[in-house]
Amino acid sequence: MPQMITSDSNPSVKLYRKLVSAKKYRSEYNMFPLEGLRLVKDAAEENAELHCVMITESCMKKLSERSDALDFLPEKTREKALVITDSIGEKLASTDGTQGIFAICRMPALPSLSDTVNADGRYIMLHSIQDPGNMGTVIRTADAMGVSAVIACGCCDIFSPKTVRSTMGSLFRMKLCIASEDEAFEEFAAKRIKTYAAVIDKDALSLTDCRFADGSAVLIGNEGNGLPEETAMRCSERLTIRMHGSVNSLNAATAASIIMWELTK
Repeated sequence: MPQMITSDSNPSVKLYRKLVSAKKYRSEYNMFPLEGLRLVKDAAEENAELHCVMITESCMKKLSERSDALDFLPEKTREKALVITDSIGEKLASTDGTQGIFAICRMPALPSLSDTVNADGRYIMLHSIQDPGNMGTVIRTADAMGVSAVIACGCCDIFSPKTVRSTMGSLFRMKLCIASEDEAFEEFAAKRIKTYAAVIDKDALSLTDCRFADGSAVLIGNEGNGLPEETAMRCSERLTIRMHGSVNSLNAATAASIIMWELTK
């Protein structure tokens, strides 16, 4: 039977709350929080290193009614599982109607840019994306579409709770890389990757007319301002999504999703 925790001053409980609260703690401990059965299962199935798993009494009871409550966890993680009171679970929860399962996960080592970019790959490069929901949605869609990797330049924290939730488990499967704009363009040039700036410009190439090169990278800009003009000018081609009616722009994640469909079809 897992150890029972009844105090919110328990070290694992305190660490979890720290990791939720700020990026500086996630960076300091090289860990990030997970909430929800699906996310914790996905982490376990992808062999992510789980520092600990905390399950409320109510959640433990529900899981036990279906099968061995901790069957989905690797044996070494099962041994470190903790049962917490429902009241502690409510304090840890950052979602309404929490399932009552939480985990602390070790951050995976992200690959270098040179190991990420291959001459025939298809890439999405996110430039200054600040909304965690957008970031997570792009990662999830990239996973679904078969994009080779997502490269983040000056973006929000990939391991923030909202980003992690929005990826719906794709965080553990999708190749991700963090780099500066200069580093990315240098690597694209070295690997002869053709770069495309996603812009709102009637004179840009229509997405539906674009024939992507074997090695391609599409740059998606900030939610409010799009790509800086100087960044767009560094790209091989400018492309745009032609829109109807009075709509003249799309949410960054929506635009990225449409582009990824064309990029990988």
